[in-house]
Amino acid sequence: MGIDRAFDALRFGASRTLNLRELQPTALQARALAESWLRQQQVLGADEALVITGRGNNSVDGVSAVRETIAALFPSLRRRNVITGYVEHTPGSFVVRFAPVRALFEVPKRRREPVSVEPLPPTLQALDEETVYQLRELSTMSLAALGIRSPTVVQMADEMWRQFSTLSAALPMDGNHEALLQQALLRAIEEYEVG
Repeated sequence: MGIDRAFDALRFGASRTLNLRELQPTALQARALAESWLRQQQVLGADEALVITGRGNNSVDGVSAVRETIAALFPSLRRRNVITGYVEHTPGSFVVRFAPVRALFEVPKRRREPVSVEPLPPTLQALDEETVYQLRELSTMSLAALGIRSPTVVQMADEMWRQFSTLSAALPMDGNHEALLQQALLRAIEEYEVG
């Protein structure tokens, strides 16, 4: 392991490094994998992460389709408040900085962005009482930030569903989803309280 890799391992660790070069996905697979992984990192509270794409030395014309696809993904993620920025770390890797979780709820809807369709429960009634409480608290803070101090029942239900949908789409597919959702909710609530 070279000195640069050793410093990267120390700075990012395995949990905050996505090595697409080792996985060798197609460009389309790399985009889907990177977007999902970066959303998870944001919700899990990472400040920054390393995405290794490779330089494309073994690619046609020496140009990495994966690298180009990932570089094209970053501006979209920045517009949607998943990341605040990115820089080329090496010719075959990028460092991304994450937006706070609450920024996800401040994103205006754009027609050009594809809407991710995730399987969601028909209602929030199946959630644990604590999760519903946290959703209500976060929704109250979010609506207050928009100037809605006394939301109607419909406004509150819509905001709770929006918060749930946004955070659930960013959670990892494995593990205890509700526990991860509660962690994400607490992090977003803390961000509203601090900022």
